[in-house]
Amino acid sequence: MSSSNKISIADAKNHEGQLVTIEGWLYNLRKSGKIVFPILRDGSGSMQCVAVKSNLPEELFETLKGLTQESSLSISGTIRAEPRAIGGYELDVTDAHVIQRVSEEHPYPITPKEHGVDFLMDHRHLWLRSRRQHAAIRVRHQVIKSIRDYFDSNGYTLVDTPIFTPAACEGTSTLFEVDYFDDEKVYLTQSGQLYSEANIMAFGKVYCFGPVFRAEKSKTRRHLTEFWMVEPEMAFADLEEVKRVAEELVVYITGRVLEERKEDLKVLERDTAKLETVTSPFPRMTYDEAVKILQSKGSEIQWGGDFGNTDETLLTEGFDRPVMVDRYPTEIKAFYFQPDYERSELALGVDVIAPEGYGEIIGGGQRIHDLALLEKRLDEHKLPREAFEWYLDLRRFGTVPHGGFGMGVERFVAWMCGLEHVRETIPYPRMLYRTRP
Repeated sequence: MSSSNKISIADAKNHEGQLVTIEGWLYNLRKSGKIVFPILRDGSGSMQCVAVKSNLPEELFETLKGLTQESSLSISGTIRAEPRAIGGYELDVTDAHVIQRVSEEHPYPITPKEHGVDFLMDHRHLWLRSRRQHAAIRVRHQVIKSIRDYFDSNGYTLVDTPIFTPAACEGTSTLFEVDYFDDEKVYLTQSGQLYSEANIMAFGKVYCFGPVFRAEKSKTRRHLTEFWMVEPEMAFADLEEVKRVAEELVVYITGRVLEERKEDLKVLERDTAKLETVTSPFPRMTYDEAVKILQSKGSEIQWGGDFGNTDETLLTEGFDRPVMVDRYPTEIKAFYFQPDYERSELALGVDVIAPEGYGEIIGGGQRIHDLALLEKRLDEHKLPREAFEWYLDLRRFGTVPHGGFGMGVERFVAWMCGLEHVRETIPYPRMLYRTRP
């Protein structure tokens, strides 16, 4: 193997005319008489290589000609600009070394033919290598990076919260119970919010970011049992501040995805025109107004009911950006929501609903900061007082109005990518009937 500069495919543009080495996997192979065209992928991109028989030892040419899909190899050659090629560059092969040739007796199972979803999900560990799945995960990476960039540059401190929790934010009916030491029962977290409320009293503005778990027996295209959520929380904040930050965050992330992931969105065949309209201000309406709109569109929703997937889709019809709905009935919100000061039957909460049928991507609002009211709400929800004594302490020692929200990464990524189901937005989805691979 000739000694040359090892580069990534993504960096090829900086090495035109140079002899380089690229390590990767065979994505596809075309043959045309005395020329072989191995298409190599290395995780950063794909590149067509051109192997001419007359320029190579016969044995090497035959080796390249007989390569099988997903064989791993190292190829050396000169980078040449070619506008018609994938990525705009090709590599004229001078040498190659096959690291592992995939056996023809046990070929790579995912072929260009049509495969069912169950087959692809059973082979998720391999399916991730396909162009569309690879592109979706790269968009996910950009969404996560943009989330962190937004909060890190706006005065928030990342403060991690526990995954094992002794009590629930919203009751235990949708939590996974885990056996802990000495017969103690704990739960996998469904939110870091309560701990973040403690953290803002030390840091002012915080966010937590990590996996959360919901034991809902849901089989919709929008639900996973394990997903990632970012949860900012802010001291000295009311509902309007929560709405401002939520809107600003969505606009920022969308702009970054459009700027940094053009090629991936192209692979996904995403209509980016539908993302370019995601600018401030977002349409805003109250729950009262939303119910009237839904009823006028034929929904059977009655005041006091929560919105289903169809309701959320109907609400965003005719809008080219997310819709913000606030002041839901207190009865359908968690115990910690601050009631409206003028109408106590309403909670100072807000949902941000994405267009194109992608549903709620953000939910949050203002938290109760009055000790007596919070104690009353705990009793009404029949939640164990002893498990929340530490949470009540926050209202005893320097309480202030505060608020925040949670945003699910997978739904957001599905919307950015234009994907039908959230299972393609996370490397290894956990759903009602899927815990493998």
